[in-house]
Amino acid sequence: MNMILLAIISITAIGAICGIILSVASKLMYVKVDERVIQLQEILPGANCGACGYPGCSGYAQALADGKVAINLCTPGGTGVLSKISSILGVEAGSIEKKSAVIHCIGSTPYRIKKMEYKGVQTCVAAKQFFGGHTACTFGCLGYGDCKFACPSNAICVEDRLARVITSLCTGCGLCVKTCPNKLIWIENSNIPVILACNNIEKGVVTRKKCKTGCIACGKCVRECKDNALVIVDNHAKIDYSKCTGCGHCAEVCVSKNIIKNQLPAVS
Repeated sequence: MNMILLAIISITAIGAICGIILSVASKLMYVKVDERVIQLQEILPGANCGACGYPGCSGYAQALADGKVAINLCTPGGTGVLSKISSILGVEAGSIEKKSAVIHCIGSTPYRIKKMEYKGVQTCVAAKQFFGGHTACTFGCLGYGDCKFACPSNAICVEDRLARVITSLCTGCGLCVKTCPNKLIWIENSNIPVILACNNIEKGVVTRKKCKTGCIACGKCVRECKDNALVIVDNHAKIDYSKCTGCGHCAEVCVSKNIIKNQLPAVS
């Protein structure tokens, strides 16, 4: 009986001592939390997409509260989130430029040469591992929809083994960019006038044998651009948007029709 009583007293004493230690520790190790960080985390989308340059919304919220970053970097949140951030921080909202994903490939099934029947795991990542995919062009869209399934806004569809972006739904979060094994998807500003929708950097004669709409680096767009906004780099045309005036002439003269006019939504 005495042993039972002794055990009870010992356990009670140990519990009391631990409680006192924890209480003192909580006071000594208390870190004051900026309430604005919590408020910012609550109004941010929570996509943790990295569009703001931070790995997650919590990191961006902390940077905002510390005044270390611009308040208009959350493109998925749009003007609604920007207005709330402005209100919480007590600064001018300014504007946020609408961004959207752009797929730099228009080589759908009718244009790309098929080299084999792929019946493995139906994902772009898996198909890429098997000789670069089922088509002769290993630079283009694989068409199994990894980007589609990664998109939280249902802004991507796949038609004829080619991913398409529904710009009216796209928030520019960039999650699709991370999933594409061929690095075809870029997040673009709304004011770019034309898009080079090809990613192949092989020599023109090789590209043409693999895809009817691939860039063959013929240089016609370069020669006819009055603003000198195009150059050929690595068997591939490149557009210098700082020089481009948006006349669209390059899209009109492109032999392979892979320079297309931009249809991204306007600034919101």
